[in-house]
Amino acid sequence: MEKKTFYITTPIYYPSDNLHIGHSYCTVATDTMARYKRMAGYDVMFLTGTDEHGLKIEQKAKEKGVTPQQFVDEIVIGIKDLWKTMNISNDRFIRTTDDYHIESVKKIFKELYEKGDIYKGSYKGKYCTPCESFWTESQLVDGKCPDCGRPVQDAEEEAYFFRLSKYADKILKLYEENPEFLTPVSRVNEMKAFINQGLEDLCVSRTSFTWGIPVEFDPKHVVYVWVDALTNYITALGYGNDKYNDYDKFWPADVHFVGKEIVRFHAVIWPAILMALDLPLPKKVFGHGWLLIDGGKMSKSKGNVVDPVTLCSRYGVDAIRYFLLREFPFGTDGSFTNEALITRINSDLANDIGNLVSRTTAMVIKYFGGTLPTDRCADNDLDADIINMANELPQRYSEQMEKFAFQNALMEIFKLISRANKYIDETAPWVLIKDESNKPRLASVMYNLLECIRICGILLKPFMPDTAEKILDMIGATGDEREWENRDFGGLSKTPTVTKGENLFPRIDMEKELQELAKQKEEKIQTNNTTKADVDPLCETIKLDTFEKTDLRVCKVVDCTPVPKAKKLLLLKLDDGMGGRQIVSSIAKYYKPEDLIGKKIIIIANLAPAKFCGVESQGMLLAGDVGTEGECKVIFVDDAVECGTRIH
Repeated sequence: MEKKTFYITTPIYYPSDNLHIGHSYCTVATDTMARYKRMAGYDVMFLTGTDEHGLKIEQKAKEKGVTPQQFVDEIVIGIKDLWKTMNISNDRFIRTTDDYHIESVKKIFKELYEKGDIYKGSYKGKYCTPCESFWTESQLVDGKCPDCGRPVQDAEEEAYFFRLSKYADKILKLYEENPEFLTPVSRVNEMKAFINQGLEDLCVSRTSFTWGIPVEFDPKHVVYVWVDALTNYITALGYGNDKYNDYDKFWPADVHFVGKEIVRFHAVIWPAILMALDLPLPKKVFGHGWLLIDGGKMSKSKGNVVDPVTLCSRYGVDAIRYFLLREFPFGTDGSFTNEALITRINSDLANDIGNLVSRTTAMVIKYFGGTLPTDRCADNDLDADIINMANELPQRYSEQMEKFAFQNALMEIFKLISRANKYIDETAPWVLIKDESNKPRLASVMYNLLECIRICGILLKPFMPDTAEKILDMIGATGDEREWENRDFGGLSKTPTVTKGENLFPRIDMEKELQELAKQKEEKIQTNNTTKADVDPLCETIKLDTFEKTDLRVCKVVDCTPVPKAKKLLLLKLDDGMGGRQIVSSIAKYYKPEDLIGKKIIIIANLAPAKFCGVESQGMLLAGDVGTEGECKVIFVDDAVECGTRIH
């Protein structure tokens, strides 16, 4: 019989920097769902990847002095290493710089153009560079980008547009006729409000940067993020390319897991693109909440991120995976604190599951030499209660997993774990062992405990893969006894042999741990910040009238060329607002001429002229040495400041 299929995706992450625990949150949730479905017998496709084009990447690469491809290659290595560390079981990893994806995007863009759903026009609006988004005046919040809160700039350029407005009514109809398409329901209300404000056609190409997929029939344009990034979900299956051939098998996707900040892209723009292509829509978009820290969203740009690699090395991968999905409901925001993490490790993992496994295996070893005998007694009412609870658990667990209610699924497991710990106290094995005639009863109690642990171990596999396997090893579960198909009570061998394994989750001293974490944080801050000893000492104190003799002026670089026979020197022709001048600067190691042309800088304008390699310099630009290598960074000025403006 052919297996049912299940296709699940994370968003493709933007590799402008290393990922943080917020990205891991989504990926761990996706991995857990993929593992659950595989365990339940589905043929699963789990896709993740990276969205690697755009102006921000181009700028970051330039700052580092590398090509955009070199920049993203380095970051992507780190991302793949992170997913390996966190035991992520993705079946496929797509990069938007992959040749097959580029091939597909070119075809998709051309098809939409030929259908009339993409047309050429001119875009004028407010542009946010970090978000790579244009906004209308009405969409701004306090005059700033509504997504990231940063300043925007006026921008206009020739562009191709996707007729998003054409699909507004169809998308609203989608929400009405298929209420399960977008969840939680709060996300639906947000999207309806957004659409009802009036959908504008979408800019889908750019000419102001080159790091992107060229529009095949108009190469001065590169395909903008929407058509490039969103289509990864089908190009990764082979749509429009020969790399893969499982589009028909897995599309439409069963669920896209995305952060709530990009729900709009996946629940409005993506369906509209698919409608224009006459392709099926994904079955569900699930917009999860954010991990908050200090009351705000975790963000690389804010510098308030938590490093998942550090957490995993300190507390163990499975402890972090468990915490992420147990501490807060998947659809809502949750606050990350070290206190909450340590508390959850101590209470659930050390006290509950760790204690249960340790006590049970230790008693089987102590009372029976590690192997249970076949001589048992009949179950009583106390046994029936815990056996019924164990038998009902898989169904209750599955109901929660199918709703992506990971927190609730774990709570169901830990209800049985808690009940099993109580069962030990109720049956008092240490009393039973005092009377040889109670051995059959004691063996029954031990078996019931091992079976509860076995069932919980199977159900914990998607969440804590390594720990679950260790638990099943310790209780002597072998072969099919470890599998989902054998989840009913009684599946364990009648004579299991247990082993004394490692302490699964040692308790953490909260006070000492928080002190150590605070110490490490302070050391990291000191390492990252320049210390006083590293800063050049102040020059001799001067009076105000001395400073006023230095004439600092804003100038625009109108031309820039290397100075012949001088490897370090550049000749800058400047508009100084007073007829023009030229300066020579030893920055050729750090800047190419094209990096400077059009930029506004500050110069000392009344410096006595001097010659360098025979070329006269009529001033000196302002720059600073940064980093341990003393890299030179020119101080640039906002373009709104007019040439000739005096700095004082």
